[in-house]
Amino acid sequence: MEFYELHPVTPQLRYINKAIEVMREGGVIIYPTDTVYGFGCDIFNRDALERIYTIKNESTTKLFSFIISDFKDIATYAKVSDYAYKTMKKLTPGPYTFVLPAAKEVPKKLWTKRKTVGIRIPNHNIALTLAKELGNPIISTSVTNRKGDVLFNPEEIRVVFNTQVDLMLASGALEGTPSTIIDLSGDTPEIIREGAGDISMFMV
Repeated sequence: MEFYELHPVTPQLRYINKAIEVMREGGVIIYPTDTVYGFGCDIFNRDALERIYTIKNESTTKLFSFIISDFKDIATYAKVSDYAYKTMKKLTPGPYTFVLPAAKEVPKKLWTKRKTVGIRIPNHNIALTLAKELGNPIISTSVTNRKGDVLFNPEEIRVVFNTQVDLMLASGALEGTPSTIIDLSGDTPEIIREGAGDISMFMV
């Protein structure tokens, strides 16, 4: 596994470009977000997606969310109501995953049975730059060990996944918690998982 340390605010573009090249060739990377480290690949590369299922020891029925680089692109990948649009506008970028009706451009492998998808716009320059420079959304699923424990320390992650992942972009230890998941696919919002991020606006 290639391993590079990046500045979290002004990430070195040469390392970003190495990660982009890996993903374009169907590889799997590890990268930091505003919550935890994530496994990533191009959402349109089915083989790379299957590799992540294997690495995480997850059933292929488990659904992964994905990161987009810019809020203006949201309508490309999801059907967004006026309420959902206004809500997301207030909370992005940030530590939230939004469940929305899927647009046809998203691979059906990432759809729930209800035809929804999970979308993130994290407040982290490395993650956003990766998606922007790749030109496609990237898978976002937390780096966990075989027991399902989230790993925060990049050196530990490097040891555990050295032979399973092609490249890692590190940016120090992340002591965050997973993102809050908010379902905006219906008429009223539903908190699916309370994690990082303020949800007081939903506490009426």
